Parts: sequence; structure tokens; C-alpha cells
Amino acid sequence: MIDRINHAVVEFFEKLSSWEHDVVREKGITLPQMHTLEVLGIHGPMRMKELAERMGVTTGTLTVLVDRLEAKEYARRRAHDTDRRSIIVEMAAKGRELFEEHDRLHLGLTEELLAACPKEDREALLRCLTAMNERF
Repeated sequence: MIDRINHAVVEFFEKLSSWEHDVVREKGITLPQMHTLEVLGIHGPMRMKELAERMGVTTGTLTVLVDRLEAKEYARRRAHDTDRRSIIVEMAAKGRELFEEHDRLHLGLTEELLAACPKEDREALLRCLTAMNERF
């Protein structure tokens, strides 16, 4: 059983990744850049260090991502209100629009995929996904 679940998870990940790459490529943005906007869109403005930790990247990698998002006017940096050593990253209006559009696409895909699941299994699916996400 574990082998079948493993293969199903890997197959799902590959299909979702392919879908995600196709969607962001059309917008002229990279997948890591879109993930940065997703984290900011879901959690709001945050310190560079906190954002890097949440994304599982180094602050050096994040610096490059934020540089590129700023160049495209999707995000901006600002000084922290009380900590002079900290920089806050936040979405710009253009980034908010892109995030909201991308989030709607995710919602549509989720609705489409859930249509294949019996309604009585959806709560169990949510519990499983929540438990698995907590393990990361």
C-alpha cells in the first residue's frame, strides 16, 4: 500500500508542477518568483529572513528573487518600522493583481480536481493534507 501511495504522491506532484510551470510561464515570471508572491499574498508583508525561512531558501537566494520582483514592480522593500537592521518585503499593487489571478487559477484547479473525489471523502482529504503539511 505504501508503494502505491508513494507513486500516487509523486505522480500528483509532477502533474501539479507541470501545470504550475505552464501557468507562470505565460506571465513571464519564474516559479520561485510566483511562490514568493504566494507567500506574501497569503501571509502579508514580512522580514527578509522570515520570508526566506518560510520559503526554505537562503537569504542570498531570496535577495535575488526580490531584486527581480522589484524590477518587474511586483514587490518592494521597505525599512522595518522599529528595527533598523530589518527589511520588510511586501507586494506592490501589480504583484497583488498577479497573486489574486494566480490564486483564482489554483482555486479553479482545486474545484476541478475535487469533482473527482466523493463529497464524503473531502473532509478526510483536508485532514490528511493538513497533517502532511505540518510535517514539513
